[in-house]
Amino acid sequence: MSTRDALILAEEQGLDLVEVAPNADPPVCKIMDFGKYKYLQKKKMHEAKKRAHIGSMKEVRLHLKIDKHDLEFKIRKVRELLEDLHRVQVVMFLRGRERKHTDLGIETMNKVWEAVQDLAKLERAPAAEGNRITMLVSPTRELLKKKEEELRRKEKEDAKSEG
Repeated sequence: MSTRDALILAEEQGLDLVEVAPNADPPVCKIMDFGKYKYLQKKKMHEAKKRAHIGSMKEVRLHLKIDKHDLEFKIRKVRELLEDLHRVQVVMFLRGRERKHTDLGIETMNKVWEAVQDLAKLERAPAAEGNRITMLVSPTRELLKKKEEELRRKEKEDAKSEG
């Protein structure tokens, strides 16, 4: 079909003539609502950005003189972050004379690791660096797969409810 005829046909329908494959011979065009197309592309990009946060780094800070309940709370927070598919860096700050007792700090960090090891893999073991002890944990592959399946299931349910 000639370009002129396609433009006339598109105007009659109140739509736009959009070039889909400009490198093809002859170039391929489509009659569509260009505004709606741009809106759908923007929506797809937004969905992709939602999933892009997966793998971002979060930090949880501790101190050597942490109470049992406070430690449990911090462990719960680490678990939540792992379930949201974030990598978590656990940092313990040592102040003053606490620096002499890095062994106690590493012991506490190991307690944190034992509490989250069903959800996480240890990327960097607890190690003392100056006045801090750091440990890096990330979600396991099983957890990643489980979350991807949940996303797919949710998308299918959303598609069914829209259709």
